[in-house]
Amino acid sequence: MTVVATALSFDPERLDLDLIHRFLSTQAYWSSGIPRAVVERSVANSLCIGAYRETAEVGFARLVTDRATFAYLADVFVVAAERGHGIATRMVRALLAHHDVQGLRLVLLFTADAHALYEGLGFRTLARPERGMEILRPDVYRSTADSR
Repeated sequence: MTVVATALSFDPERLDLDLIHRFLSTQAYWSSGIPRAVVERSVANSLCIGAYRETAEVGFARLVTDRATFAYLADVFVVAAERGHGIATRMVRALLAHHDVQGLRLVLLFTADAHALYEGLGFRTLARPERGMEILRPDVYRSTADSR
């Protein structure tokens, strides 16, 4: 079997919002039930990258960033059939190498199960976790869907 190379692109026009929404709303533990409009707004306001096998999108990742001091890595995924080929690693490396995010003071991410992947890209556990705080609304997408 011949493995076809995966192309990466920052072109927002190439992003398959149907695929991205479907994955994030039904397969991602962090965004179950997320409405399509929220996905569209998050993509429009982030630096995004897609991974493509021929013309089909097979991976996605985004940086929420001010492009000056801070970024938050979010929504990194590769469709099940394409996992294990280093696609997520390539997407994150490309995002972090993007000219708009050079010289940032802080890049954050949260993950439940991919620590080894991100450690290989330079991420470490929080140096001072006691300084971190959050407002967590785990059911926000459920209440949004219920209100329609």
